Amino acid sequence: MKGHIRKRYKSSWSIVVDLGLKPDGKRNQVWKSIKGTKREAEAELVRVLKALEDGVYIESSKVTVSGYLDQWLKTIKCKVASTTYERYEGVVNHSITPHIGGLKLNKLQPAHISNLYSELLISGKHNSEGGLSKRSVLHVHRVLKTALTRAVKWQVLLRNPCDAVDPPKPDKKERQTFTAEETLNLLEKTQGNRLFLPILLAVTTGMRRGEVLGLRWKDIDLDKKRLYVRQSIVSTKEHGIEIKPPKTGSSIRSIALPQTTIDGIRQYRSKQAELYLKLGIGLTPDSMLFDEYTGFNVPNSLTIAYAYFIKSHGFKHVTFHDLRHTHATHLLEKNINPKIVSERLGHSTIALTMNTYSHVMPTMQEEAANAIEQMLNRT
Repeated sequence: MKGHIRKRYKSSWSIVVDLGLKPDGKRNQVWKSIKGTKREAEAELVRVLKALEDGVYIESSKVTVSGYLDQWLKTIKCKVASTTYERYEGVVNHSITPHIGGLKLNKLQPAHISNLYSELLISGKHNSEGGLSKRSVLHVHRVLKTALTRAVKWQVLLRNPCDAVDPPKPDKKERQTFTAEETLNLLEKTQGNRLFLPILLAVTTGMRRGEVLGLRWKDIDLDKKRLYVRQSIVSTKEHGIEIKPPKTGSSIRSIALPQTTIDGIRQYRSKQAELYLKLGIGLTPDSMLFDEYTGFNVPNSLTIAYAYFIKSHGFKHVTFHDLRHTHATHLLEKNINPKIVSERLGHSTIALTMNTYSHVMPTMQEEAANAIEQMLNRT
């Protein structure tokens, strides 16, 4: 790939890059005009050549929002998790492209984006009538802003129009959790059911669904009463079931187990060993706790089975993921140090834990004031 610059006028240059021959035998070239000094034109030539080599060259005066987002999705596909890519792709295809995809990228203004968000709130659902929630539109904003930030880095845009747009602020929604009594009732009702151990692990460790289903026997040390979160299972449209590292670096962690959970795991292991013996399969350290024989080798199968169980047995609507929040809520209500809670949940920072569960700790301020008062009285 070769390129050169040609002087057009006093402060105007043409950048020409030769890409070889087209299938019809004609020359395939990229032309771009630029105003400025010769040094600036040479610098732009270097940038264009590099962008062409990396497969990210975009002519901003010609490309549409839709064309650019398609190119952006291609470049991030191998850099993000499959589930993340599918969420981004869904947002682009269902919420952005149908509304502003035909606009020229370099003509995209904050007003266009603001109008997009308004339309999505009114009639943004692609498979039914009605609008998207504020939280969903906020997610659209984050995806679009991330994509256009890359356009600025590629020098396709001078600035990100999303910076001048205020996305809707979601109403703060308090998560549904089970009380201690309700949790005990749930565990009693699931005794002997295949749901018992997944639920027990969720409410006593705070693990995510994919982390629970990703457990192998070598990840559990019954003597030390600990388990180790080292992998997670996700389901994707393109690749089906995938085993991947946990959500973040801090999600790779060890969790101390209560005796009730230890007992539940021991009983489950005995039953699984018996089943494997009948099937002529050896139970090894690499064997999964939950597999096709339990019916939970697909994440959604656990979600569906759990949702059906709690609805049919009259429990309030608490999702399987909310069992994780149930665990955290129980600990904080017992005044367990938020740092410990954060570590068990695998949060990236203790601030995330405090912000997520601030509603659980209304008495902490009073306890702090009482502690100061006691100290002053002793003084």
